[in-house]
Amino acid sequence: MNVLGIAGWSGSGKTTLIEGLIPALAALGLRVSTVKRTHHDVDLDQPGKDSFRHRKAGASEVLVASDHRFALLRETPGGLDLPALLGRLAPVDLVLVEGFKMDALPKLEVFRASLGKPRLWPGTPGIIAVATDGMVAGELPYLDLNDAAGVAAWVVAEGWAARR
Repeated sequence: MNVLGIAGWSGSGKTTLIEGLIPALAALGLRVSTVKRTHHDVDLDQPGKDSFRHRKAGASEVLVASDHRFALLRETPGGLDLPALLGRLAPVDLVLVEGFKMDALPKLEVFRASLGKPRLWPGTPGIIAVATDGMVAGELPYLDLNDAAGVAAWVVAEGWAARR
């Protein structure tokens, strides 16, 4: 499975880039899935809902389904494991991973100098290129953060996504 991480500080534009990359890659005939890690106490399950009651009663997994989508809620007392999460996805041409900054996977760094934060590269493993809204010094390929189609073309040209 082709996997590409999107890493950067909060507010750098990771989600906005992914939001633009998905249709740009789809226009190239590619199927894309995403994995999003959050460091917040986000809970899709709400007190009072049946699924919440099932989980609180001790169910290891609760699958909530409608006619158009489903969500699987699984307790992970041992923590998150990116390879295990990726193994749960249906086959696609590319999985974009937001978060999991320190995991061993190739990553595109999203960098905005205006945030006043330091670059992730070279201290973060796996960074292969930088998407930025300005010029930065370094040895990696630099991509225009505001050109999702251009970033998508680079992803394909570099072999990070290939049609099945």
